[in-house]
Amino acid sequence: MRRRIKTEALCGEDAGDLQLRLLAGQAGLDRPIDHPRIQKPGLALAGFVDFLHQERVQIFGATELQFLETLDEDAQRTALDNLCAEEVACIIVTKGMRIPAPLQAACDASGTPLLVTPQVTSVFVHRIEAWLDDRLAPTTTIHAVLLEVHGVGVLILGKSGIGKSECALDLIEKGHRLVADDVVRVKRRGPETVYGTGEKILMHHIEIRGLGILNVRDLFGVAAVREKKRVDLVVELVAWDDDEEYDRLGLDERRFPLLGVELPLLTVPVRPGRNMAAIIEVAARNQLLKSMGTHTSANLQARLAKEIAPGRRVQTDDVD
Repeated sequence: MRRRIKTEALCGEDAGDLQLRLLAGQAGLDRPIDHPRIQKPGLALAGFVDFLHQERVQIFGATELQFLETLDEDAQRTALDNLCAEEVACIIVTKGMRIPAPLQAACDASGTPLLVTPQVTSVFVHRIEAWLDDRLAPTTTIHAVLLEVHGVGVLILGKSGIGKSECALDLIEKGHRLVADDVVRVKRRGPETVYGTGEKILMHHIEIRGLGILNVRDLFGVAAVREKKRVDLVVELVAWDDDEEYDRLGLDERRFPLLGVELPLLTVPVRPGRNMAAIIEVAARNQLLKSMGTHTSANLQARLAKEIAPGRRVQTDDVD
């Protein structure tokens, strides 16, 4: 399910690239936007409002304004009143074009936010859709550690105290990069991709029991951290249980659902003497091989099945 934002966010500091300025309809700044695609209300100005989407930003470019100029003043007021009566999220005029008086009056009367940007329509539409797509993407937080290992985004899960952060520290010392420790903010981008990042206040920090909170960037340099990374592999650390059967062949293709995306999942048991950092390094390398179409375990199984297939002639040494 997508998030929603208020229209007033378009005038916030983090929307500076959009260069928007509010001209009218301040009373409606709390109207929701919950879809990243914009709409150009050409047919709505002609009276056909059946497919007008309230939750979308409405863009007035040169075409819409020129159409209004073809109408007399009464027809303009009627068209704009009908549009604003639909309580759309907001109306944005591009290219810094002159705002017709009936448009400003209709927006003020209905509380419909009217904004203007100096950017040309094509550039602005690309920027605002990208901006909205980022702000409205499904998001969650998860207790985990996220690292980049050999270019693979590895999300490490496990109960508190299992050794996630200590394993991450070993990987950082080996030259891999920390994205987030303890609290990972995950966002879905597209149907099959999720990205993880850290909370701003915790960015680049890691907690090690006995040492406290460490700044990885200060200790290891800027190359030891990164702001954001796509999650490619989930590794769950669990306490070793002698009664539990663990995957020994690598054929158990398990998945971890995260924001509707099914990610590869490995369960790795932890006990003294196991080099967890090395295991996760190899897991990342193996995931790279799989992404390029090489599945070692499956290939070995296929060769074994071929060797023992019924009717296959078994090679033996000659006996005198």
